[in-house]
Amino acid sequence: MRWIYLSPHLDDAIFSCGGWIWYQTREGTEVEIWTLCAGDPPEEPLSAYAQQLHQRWQTSLNAIAARRQEDLEACARVGAIPRHFPLPDCIYRRDPQHNHPIVNSDEDLFQPTLPASERLWVATVREWLTTALSGPSILVCPLGLGGHIDHHLTRAAAEGLGHPALWYYADFPYALRNCNESMRPVSTHGPYPLELPAEALEAWVEAIACYRSQLSTFWPDFAALNRELRHYYQNCKGQILWRPL
Repeated sequence: MRWIYLSPHLDDAIFSCGGWIWYQTREGTEVEIWTLCAGDPPEEPLSAYAQQLHQRWQTSLNAIAARRQEDLEACARVGAIPRHFPLPDCIYRRDPQHNHPIVNSDEDLFQPTLPASERLWVATVREWLTTALSGPSILVCPLGLGGHIDHHLTRAAAEGLGHPALWYYADFPYALRNCNESMRPVSTHGPYPLELPAEALEAWVEAIACYRSQLSTFWPDFAALNRELRHYYQNCKGQILWRPL
């Protein structure tokens, strides 16, 4: 059975499930990671906030091209097949009615629900996924822990597919603040238990480290990433994947 992980951004699936994906591919399972927000920014000038993020990432104007390359390296490390879709990250998207950026600060990224202006994108992404899906598969989407707009969008699009085998994964590192029963989605079994070998944890950390541009957003250095991931695994293992009823 082929497993397809839906990743809102060029890092989320491996951040959240990299050790499990490595384990699956080593056991002979075909795993694909489909990243939705992998499209180039529009040609219009970037918002001040997007420019600020590019400076933080040290990627200049080629931020998405650099991030796609990072994703190829990370997927190779865990043995997954990458696929990139053309939706621009929400930091590049604009309200279609007023043409204003929908995100102008870190706080704007996180919302309790998907903004109304973004609902049209759900239908578009659902059409892309419907066209791309073929043959039997297990589809895994983020729970949306933390409330990031693009994570909301990804889950909404996935749930609208009516896929017969839709699973969920806990969004790391946001899951560190939700490592309890509150992360359980409605009407699911869970969690899915798995004791990963030490090699899987090493591969997981190394794959996350491939996303060089994104590390400073969450960790001051590699050592902090290593500590936090291992703390997460030891305290939340078995709550990474959630099965439907």
